[in-house]
Amino acid sequence: MELSSNWRWKFEGSEVAKKASAFTIRSYLNPLRETIDKSDITKSVIPLSHGDPSGFPSFRTTKLSEDALLDALQSAKYNGYPDPQTCYILQATRAVAEYLSHDYPHELSANDVLMTAGAKQAIDVLITALAVPGANILLPRPGYPTYEAIATFTHLEMRHYDLLPEQDWEVDIDGVEALADDRTVAIVVINPGNPCGNVYKREHLKKIAEAARKVGMLVISDEAYAHLVFGSNPFVPMGVFGEISPILTIGSISKKWMVPGWRLGWIAMCDPNGILQKHGVVESIKNYLNLGIVPPALTLGAITRILVETPEDFYSNTINLLRKAADICYTGLREIRCFTPYKPHGSMFLMAKLNLSFLEGINSDLEFCTRLAREESVVVLPGEALGMKNWVRVTFAVEISVLEDGLSRIKAFCFRNAKQQ
Repeated sequence: MELSSNWRWKFEGSEVAKKASAFTIRSYLNPLRETIDKSDITKSVIPLSHGDPSGFPSFRTTKLSEDALLDALQSAKYNGYPDPQTCYILQATRAVAEYLSHDYPHELSANDVLMTAGAKQAIDVLITALAVPGANILLPRPGYPTYEAIATFTHLEMRHYDLLPEQDWEVDIDGVEALADDRTVAIVVINPGNPCGNVYKREHLKKIAEAARKVGMLVISDEAYAHLVFGSNPFVPMGVFGEISPILTIGSISKKWMVPGWRLGWIAMCDPNGILQKHGVVESIKNYLNLGIVPPALTLGAITRILVETPEDFYSNTINLLRKAADICYTGLREIRCFTPYKPHGSMFLMAKLNLSFLEGINSDLEFCTRLAREESVVVLPGEALGMKNWVRVTFAVEISVLEDGLSRIKAFCFRNAKQQ
């Protein structure tokens, strides 16, 4: 049966889904990669845009982690659905609780930890569980756009507070208190910083917790890059201030162990006073988590060994490599006239301000990144994706030789497109 062209169908794609997708990093990176595919350039692609160094030999995970996963596979114990009450999920939550407790002034129990399929699912669960009608959430600018995407899906109002680049990207505390009202449920804090590479001092984190208590909101502490620090500030988990304000901490093995494809993360509830339980937040989180996918059983079976037995030299070697790469990236961009980079102290990124007045015929950060991809096969993330126009985020967690090649190409591109003085 052939239908006429004016047949009336009763379905259409969700406008909310279309709107939310605009906030994702992929919505910017996919077109940039397509630009390279359509170009005539035969240079190798240099990905200075995404926080996944696992494909580079220098950032390979430990043999211990690989052996732990292989042992879990060969045991045949982890081929089924991971039910929340199975012994190995309890073992996993206990292992994560013990691992995190090393940095806290109080002990976390297995009941304080919920396992997730990576940090992204943890974000989804927390934002959705808090999205009561009329509520709003405070998000950093610049920040990680997955929060905006999920808040859009759940109709949770977003209010953006500023990070201050001239103060090592500290939170504008006064701005936070001015934004908040009696419908503000949470503030998101990312430390170590994505996209800025900042590492907050203990005193600053305490001020954030005190501001949260004053407003009456909880803190979502995104610590996906926990302990990946190489500056003068040590990593301090936000959970140490759980006595001041309830803290929901997001973590994962993706970055520290260089295995984002293993999809294992967690939510740690740092709330010695039981405020989250009293207000029904714990129940909401658990109920929504039960609706979603579960973490891979094999990774759950391997997590205890990964957390307990990973050799210390793996961590120190990773930190030394990131420090060296960060210095090369920062110094290299400083030598290019149109960039003002801000020195990173942690994670895998830095932010650099673009001065487009030095460039001919380039009018935005998105246009800069598009032309750079087309002409040099180098991919960096436009600041527009992070709420910061005329900035770029650069990833330095790649092979040193690849990073140096990428910086050389960026320099050549900027020289070629420089305005004649």
